[in-house]
Amino acid sequence: MNKTFALVFPGQGSQKTGMLETYYSNEIFINTFSEASECLAYDLLKLVQQGPQEEMNLTEKTQPLLLASSIALWRIWQSRSASVPALVAGHSLGEWSALVCAGVVEFTDAIKLVQSRGKYMQQAVPPGKGAMAAIIGLDDGVVEGICEQSSTSGLVCAPVNYNSPGQLVIAGDKEAVERAIDGCKGAGAKRALPLPVSAPFHTSLMKPAADQLAEEIEATAFSAPGIPVVHNVTAKTEQDVNAIKSIMVEQIYSPVRWVDCVNSLSADGLNVVVECGPGKVLSGLNKRINKELTALNTDTDSAMQDCLEAIKQLRGNL
Repeated sequence: MNKTFALVFPGQGSQKTGMLETYYSNEIFINTFSEASECLAYDLLKLVQQGPQEEMNLTEKTQPLLLASSIALWRIWQSRSASVPALVAGHSLGEWSALVCAGVVEFTDAIKLVQSRGKYMQQAVPPGKGAMAAIIGLDDGVVEGICEQSSTSGLVCAPVNYNSPGQLVIAGDKEAVERAIDGCKGAGAKRALPLPVSAPFHTSLMKPAADQLAEEIEATAFSAPGIPVVHNVTAKTEQDVNAIKSIMVEQIYSPVRWVDCVNSLSADGLNVVVECGPGKVLSGLNKRINKELTALNTDTDSAMQDCLEAIKQLRGNL
C-alpha cells in the first residue's frame, strides 16, 4: 500500500445543485446515497441532483449531503486502488468525513450525528442574530486584535477559520461582526465580506449546540483510527477514543486551524494532498498555505482517475 499522500475533506460551502454529476451512474455512489437516505428519511441524491439550492443550504441538510458525497468518493477510490493515505483531515464538517474514512465512526452513525449537528448549530443562535465575514489581506494578529476590540457590551466576535495566510473568517453577534468589518477595512484589509450563512459557526455562541451533540456522540461507538486524523482543534493526531469524542464536541465552538492542519500534514515530507469531495476549495487554500504541495481533487470522475495515476507514478518513483 502507498502511504505518501494525504486526503482532505471539504466542509460547508462546497455544495451546489448538480455537483459531482459525472458520478451519478456509479453504483457505489448511488448505493452510498441510498444508505444515507434511509437514515435521513428523505431522498438525499435527488436533493444533490435537483436541489433546490435553498434547501441544500439548510445546515441540517448540507452537512449529511457533504458527508455522503465525500464518503461516496472515498468508497469509489477504494474500489479502484489499494493506495491508502498516510493522514486524513477535514475542514469543519469535513472532519466527520475524515473520521469515517479512518474507521473511527460508522457511516450511518456519522450521517445521523451530522444531521443533529446541523440542526443544533442552527438552533443555537436565532436567525439574524449572528454573522460571519471573510477578512482578506490582513495579518492574523491584526484581525484578532480587531475582533477583541469589537467584542463589547457582552457581544462576541472571534476568528473562527484560519483558512490560509491572509484569509481569516470571523464570526459572532451580528453587531460585533459589523464593527469588526469596519475595523478591518480601516486597517487596510483588501476585502471584508459578510458571508451568506445562517449562524456564527465555531464561536462560543455554539456551546449550546455542542452540549446537545455531546450526548449523542457519547452514545455512539467510536474506534481507534486506522488512519491518523489531524484534528481542527489541535492540528494534531489522536488515538484515544474518548479524547477524539471530546475533540469533536469542542470543535463546534472552537476555531478551525486549517493552516496548522495543512502544515501538520506536510511536516514529515508528505507533499501530495488530495481533496476528496465536491469542488476545489481546499485545494486552493492548501496551495496558498504551502506552495510546495501538489494539490489534487476528485471533483469529477476523470479528476479522480488523474489522481490515482499521479499517486501510482509517485509510488513508482519512491
